Amino acid sequence: MQRNAGFLKRFLFARSTSVLLVLILIVIFFAVFSPEHRFVDPDNLRVLLSLGAEFSIIALGVGMLMICGEFDLSIGSILVFCSFVFLKLFELHLPLFLTAVVTVAVGGVLGLVNALITVRGGIPSFITTLGTMMFWRGFTILLSGGEQTACNVSALGTPAASYFLSFFNGQIGGILPAQFFWFALFAVVLGVLLHYHRFGNWVYATGDNRDAARAMGINTDWVKTLCFVIVGALCGFVACAQIGRLACFTSRTGDGWELKAVAASVVGGTSLRGGMGNMLGIFLGATTISVIENGLVVLRIPYFWTYVFFGLVILFSVLSSMYIERKQREMHR
Repeated sequence: MQRNAGFLKRFLFARSTSVLLVLILIVIFFAVFSPEHRFVDPDNLRVLLSLGAEFSIIALGVGMLMICGEFDLSIGSILVFCSFVFLKLFELHLPLFLTAVVTVAVGGVLGLVNALITVRGGIPSFITTLGTMMFWRGFTILLSGGEQTACNVSALGTPAASYFLSFFNGQIGGILPAQFFWFALFAVVLGVLLHYHRFGNWVYATGDNRDAARAMGINTDWVKTLCFVIVGALCGFVACAQIGRLACFTSRTGDGWELKAVAASVVGGTSLRGGMGNMLGIFLGATTISVIENGLVVLRIPYFWTYVFFGLVILFSVLSSMYIERKQREMHR
């Protein structure tokens, strides 16, 4: 009886549990108060699972990087530059999947640039990625002229184009959007890497105390570099999915995603100081942010109110996280 009570207490005060409860309450709120219950309409749910998943895929990598003790504010700019690279390769009539591989590789290289500047230059990642955020966004606008350009993959009408769109933007079983499938798959892969592989132990150790991690023989620079590269590669992957869905390139792609990704990680229980967090919490936090954004649109509330809700959710998440941490310390005494 005491064992069951102890398990229940640990479950109730687990960070992921509180995030899940918040998510459920938000979903119930939008389901009840949306006009004609449009939030739970199948068409809206498909939009939520596809568009929200594109942002959420990148948020997974950002959360992992934050556990490692670093930030990446350049994800939106990396995303738009990768989209521009895809556009130019598409115009050269290269094979679509080769174009996608190169785009993902470019994203990884831009993540590597962030890492090298941070770990080799000894510059805080907040400053590094703030600079590269402005640079890559401005450079892309300079190259593209800030104009929207058509990039209609489906117009090719080839089997390769059909396979490409099915791979990135199709539906599984005619119901589940491919983007959400990739979101779940990346969450599982990164979760296994973070929680069941020694690399995950290195990530937590690096984020918690870099000097102590180095004393244990962990190459903290390499760990941080790989985390940055993962974030960049995920940006490249999402660029392929997004440009396939929109059938065009726009220089405003990913605008504002930087702080939303940090918000998703914080909501999911990831510490801003590093060394604390889990992939399930990041998954739920990213889903929560996507649900809020979609729900406010369905309620026809002006978009700027989105940031008011994000702010309230973040503050509530931080306060509840502190309360849960205090309760967990009391249970371990």
